[in-house]
Amino acid sequence: MKKSILALALIGVLAFASAGFAATFITIGSGGVGGTYYPLGGAMAEVLTNAGIDVKATSRATSASRENCRLVAAGRAQIGMTMGSALYQAITGTEAFEPDGKLPLQILMSMYPAPQHLVTVKGSGITKLEDIKGKRVSVGAPGGGDQILTNLILKAAGIDPEKDFTKQQLTQPEGVMALKDGNVDAVFWNFAAPGSAVMEVAAQRDVVMIPLEEELVKKIIADNPFLIRHTIKAGTYDSVKEDILTIADSNYLVVRNDMDETLAYNLTKTLIENRDKFMNITTQAAHFVPEEASVGITEFAAGAKKYFREQGVDMK
Repeated sequence: MKKSILALALIGVLAFASAGFAATFITIGSGGVGGTYYPLGGAMAEVLTNAGIDVKATSRATSASRENCRLVAAGRAQIGMTMGSALYQAITGTEAFEPDGKLPLQILMSMYPAPQHLVTVKGSGITKLEDIKGKRVSVGAPGGGDQILTNLILKAAGIDPEKDFTKQQLTQPEGVMALKDGNVDAVFWNFAAPGSAVMEVAAQRDVVMIPLEEELVKKIIADNPFLIRHTIKAGTYDSVKEDILTIADSNYLVVRNDMDETLAYNLTKTLIENRDKFMNITTQAAHFVPEEASVGITEFAAGAKKYFREQGVDMK
């Protein structure tokens, strides 16, 4: 009898151990402690670990996009958070990734966009992009994402920031103060919408958002494939009564291009269907829906495509 009990106990221990070893260990490359990526990565790790999909996930603090692309490609992380601009360089082996060559990355899902904002106030005389000529305009801080995307827009539109307007290079807080105080006529900003900078200006001034023309958007994207067409929806800001067409960089989750299809499917499904659990980290988790999460600048992982197709998305 004792032998039987011991045998059953041993079988139970072995079964438990086998179940433990069956789990897939996932490291998520997130970002710095002060940003959105870091807490979001931690929340994703917790959700994946507790989802019953045989995954044990942890989040790793990193320097974000570029490091994450390299970690995933090297197999030192299984999921990485990255901006589209860095991802494009990684998969093409250009600019910062020229020494690396083309990295074997695919998209698991798009997280949320960071649209470019051209913001002015009522009475500025600016109703379209061309109207910034002769005005005082902040193109964003030197080297920042605001200025990088601003320069791409101006180049495509044939507007010279050194000649066609009085250029200022303000940080986002400086831009807020200058626009509120009337020391600048318009500012270019790049952040997820709604952005607190716009709302801070709107607390004192009547904010006006300037759309880009369709043909200009097409030209910018043709020249810069890491960007996407984006619409800031009416009502995103109280003063915005109509949809505003612009361009956006995006934030993606990337994986190696050889990730197991079932694993990629389960990861995508779990993150999308538990988006409410991420809303306390960032309201941008509202974008974790199939029709938005399936939009990207390169190939999606096979398992992700399978999930999106099940949700009625046409994955070409």
